[in-house]
Amino acid sequence: MIHLVVGNTGSGKSTYSAELKRKTNGIVFSIDTWNNTLFLADKKPEDGLDWFLERIDRAEKIMMNLIRQLESTSTDSILDLGLSKYEHREKFRNFAKANGFELKIHYLDISKETRLGRVMKRNDEKGATFEFEVTKEDFDFMEGYFEKPSEDEIGDGIIITE
Repeated sequence: MIHLVVGNTGSGKSTYSAELKRKTNGIVFSIDTWNNTLFLADKKPEDGLDWFLERIDRAEKIMMNLIRQLESTSTDSILDLGLSKYEHREKFRNFAKANGFELKIHYLDISKETRLGRVMKRNDEKGATFEFEVTKEDFDFMEGYFEKPSEDEIGDGIIITE
């Protein structure tokens, strides 16, 4: 089973993914960890969104290979990849369908106020889910970038609210 954990910045995707891992004994793929470990040290100030998206796409090709291996051992994959755009989520739905894998969306529908508070607290405390600072500017950008999944897209998935 592939679990797509969807939610805007600060919705609790990493925390939710960790709990889902405990429940399913699955493996979490967190794009924040991959970005922090593999790419952020090389980022220049002029590198923008396209720079990140290209690297995310490369990382996801490796993840898909690993997901195939996990599926062959009946191990769940928990994708904490942001999945901010319909097209990005569709990429993984198509991947699952093409390979005969089950897929479930978990949508964390959390208010902007709650999410912003979480982000600022995470920036200050640098606790278990901290990978890098998210500025207010970054947070505000994601407000306009994120595409909320429709009820049809969520289907028989799970919606988490406050």
